[in-house]
Amino acid sequence: MKESPHMHLKYKIAISGAAETRHCGPSVLELTKQVGAEVVRHGGICITGATTGAPFWAAIGAKEAGGFVIGLSPASSEIEHVKKYRLPLDYHDMIVYTGFGYSGRNLFLTRAADGIIISCGRMGTLNEFTIAFEDQKPIGVLASPEWMTDDIIQKIIDEAHRGKGKVVWDADPARLVEKVIELIKTDKVVEI
Repeated sequence: MKESPHMHLKYKIAISGAAETRHCGPSVLELTKQVGAEVVRHGGICITGATTGAPFWAAIGAKEAGGFVIGLSPASSEIEHVKKYRLPLDYHDMIVYTGFGYSGRNLFLTRAADGIIISCGRMGTLNEFTIAFEDQKPIGVLASPEWMTDDIIQKIIDEAHRGKGKVVWDADPARLVEKVIELIKTDKVVEI
């Protein structure tokens, strides 16, 4: 990053993925952990849905790389987060209890981020993708032959006839984060 009077600003990148990953294949957790670490190495803040699975591993990677992680919970309190939703508190510097349930949290998550990276996911991940796509957010899709999320997203884009959006693809976490940051830069007023 270059010298700037705005060095307090950082890229906010949301990591979206399955909370339950049995269908994803053996490398999903490690790859998503690498995505979280790369967000930090590239000067960003990692935002997650304060959940288990792939986003949790992104948070682990970000924290191990010395970064800051914000979680956006569907719950309205810490007690509800842990007891009702059975979600973790670990590896997050801050958790915002939205009280919006999953669908409201998904909207808040995508809107709070400068860009979003999609790992292997299920319905909630696709929901976050479609919100980000409609909002014309920069989106990175972690491609892998081990899961179908990337193929499903490509099919949605192709069949929707809404253009290709600001979507980039890569199987390498470092390259994917770099591509997303390049897209984010086009939306920024202040160059970071």
